Amino acid sequence: MTLLKGVPKSMIYRLLRTGQVRVNGKRAKPDTRLVAGDMLRIPPVRVAERPVEQGPSESMVAQVADAVIFEDKHFLAIDKPAGIASHGGSGVSHGAIELLRAARPTEHLELVHRLDRDTSGVLVFAKTRAGLVGLQAEIRANTVTKQYLCLMTGHPQKAKFDVNAPLLKSVLQGGERMVRVADNGKPSLTFFREMEQYPGARLMQATLGSGRTHQIRVHAQHVGHPLAGDPKYGDREANKRFKEWGLNRLFLHAGHMSFEVDGRSYSFSAPLPDDLKKFLDVLATKGAVGRKRGD
Repeated sequence: MTLLKGVPKSMIYRLLRTGQVRVNGKRAKPDTRLVAGDMLRIPPVRVAERPVEQGPSESMVAQVADAVIFEDKHFLAIDKPAGIASHGGSGVSHGAIELLRAARPTEHLELVHRLDRDTSGVLVFAKTRAGLVGLQAEIRANTVTKQYLCLMTGHPQKAKFDVNAPLLKSVLQGGERMVRVADNGKPSLTFFREMEQYPGARLMQATLGSGRTHQIRVHAQHVGHPLAGDPKYGDREANKRFKEWGLNRLFLHAGHMSFEVDGRSYSFSAPLPDDLKKFLDVLATKGAVGRKRGD
């Protein structure tokens, strides 16, 4: 492996299977062990050079730099636009943290928590070690308040209800994360409260009682009212209709986050973005028309 650094394991095993790797003139097997004095023959192998990674575009850097809603010595908070990941990875070259570092190359910035790529709203970064450690401790102690605005499909029977259902996370073969309600999952609690009524949907405030991956989305699905525009846990037919009316992403927005670190209280809020407000206006009109036609 040292001699073939950077060569995929699949290619190495193929060389072994086809007899191109030899030890003392004999075909080597994957479990062959070399000893002092052995003559090893390896065929010439060429691996395509990795393309030089390009930096983020100026427009993306500016988009995140302009989204700052708060800053002091310890923390920086942004109203993250939908479509930008919290960090790079899994096919994403540059997330919010990389874009902020590009905008502020002389500053130290660390991502404290995460939002899904399609989720907009409050995202907090630490500027100091004390801020990072302090807020992470508050998150572990579950003393941070996180509230989201989301659009549930259908009509929940109650205007105010809790979902207390354990969640189990798994990673599919392609690396995609999936979460489901399972008895052997981690305890998870979400508080839902109705904010506004719309034809065939309800705008809800979701307050986290725990911080699990995809928690609000899976809990909404669990009670039979998945979030509008959710490609993973949502209602396919409802999503198709909503897309025709202008909803092009998951309707989930991190509207508020508050916490206390070292005796100082912090509270950040981000209003519902224009694309979601515009969709609600369309839903109020077209949804009502569609309901009358179905009567």
